[in-house]
Amino acid sequence: MSVRLNLFGSEIAGKAMKGINTASMAVINSGLLPKATIDLVLLRASQINGCGFCTDIHSKDLAHAGEDAARVNLVAVWREATVFTEAERAALEVAEQGTRIADAAGGVPDDVWTNAAKHYDEEQLAALTCLISLINASNRLGVITGQPGGNYQPGQFG
Repeated sequence: MSVRLNLFGSEIAGKAMKGINTASMAVINSGLLPKATIDLVLLRASQINGCGFCTDIHSKDLAHAGEDAARVNLVAVWREATVFTEAERAALEVAEQGTRIADAAGGVPDDVWTNAAKHYDEEQLAALTCLISLINASNRLGVITGQPGGNYQPGQFG
């Protein structure tokens, strides 16, 4: 894979990425969602989008934070795994449906949203929605420009 564009060397891309990062950190640091849920959602959306750069970051950050290896390894098949809570499953389902909007005519189905609302209040759902939207934007930057995964070191970006 060859990098098409140096996102980190571009003035405009740098400004855009800084904005995405600032918005992401507002959600992450809000305390509205458990850290494990945040990281699992970020990893799952990145996997779906085929973003090697972000998948590398989020899988390594989970491992570095002490997350159980089984949970990291089973995120892609969370429906068939017993290691996730019902709340995490609801968040992962919203993440998948919100990431696959083009595949799910009409977006996130009402039953998926209703299930998530059993586990998260309105502010938490707002945080989850923003988080999913922002990781999708990051993934698209990475995929469109061919950013490779594999070289990330935990803590490298903050």
